[in-house]
Amino acid sequence: MTQPFSTVNVLGFDFIKTTQQEFVEQLKKDSLSHKNRFVVTANPEIVLTALNDPEYSSVIKGADYLTADGIGIVKGAKILGSSLPGRVTGFDTMTAILKWCDEERKKIYFLGAKNEVIMTMIEKIKATYPGIVIAGFHDGYFKDESEIVREIQSSEPDFVFCALGFPKQEYFIEKNRRVTDAIWMGIGGSFDVLAGYAERAPQWWIDHHIEWLYRLYKEPTRFLRMMALPKYLLLVYRYKFFGK
Repeated sequence: MTQPFSTVNVLGFDFIKTTQQEFVEQLKKDSLSHKNRFVVTANPEIVLTALNDPEYSSVIKGADYLTADGIGIVKGAKILGSSLPGRVTGFDTMTAILKWCDEERKKIYFLGAKNEVIMTMIEKIKATYPGIVIAGFHDGYFKDESEIVREIQSSEPDFVFCALGFPKQEYFIEKNRRVTDAIWMGIGGSFDVLAGYAERAPQWWIDHHIEWLYRLYKEPTRFLRMMALPKYLLLVYRYKFFGK
């Protein structure tokens, strides 16, 4: 595809240089043109995983759009002498697209999360966005994906939201995206938030770029995962002063 955005390279990964609103508008255009797109919204943890796994790195680099979901990516770009306008998050992108799909009567397939989570979320979507055509849905606990893929292929959704967690969601999309021309996007734990099983940080924490700290406060067990941020920043500084 012809990339509509310029990019900023951070540790070998090309992040698109755009705002949240501009990106959503681009996805709308792509959808109206029936384009096949693979979206990855990456944080430092995803980058670190990709740096240590060549196969996953190849999948991430094969995405049509790689966005800076975490503030660490934005800070990393600045440290390396470039700039990104700000975060472009999976959750905010998805909620904006849900509103648009409601207005345009677009079809969406939802994949991921626990069964009780996705069932609750689907009911909330039906109530909140009655214009959305639900092409299908399935929880994230499956051994054989073939039936799910056939359902996606036959229902021809405009968007496929995969909340399988990384790296599973990216592998699933990369393997199966060609079965139908849709916008395929990995969105991590967003279904849990939409369903009310998880709480997103209040706006003040988001505006001050410390959403990660709020999540740590709410879920202390995430401490080891949060160590990805300082590890990532150390790599950024090493790259800045010593090269690869």
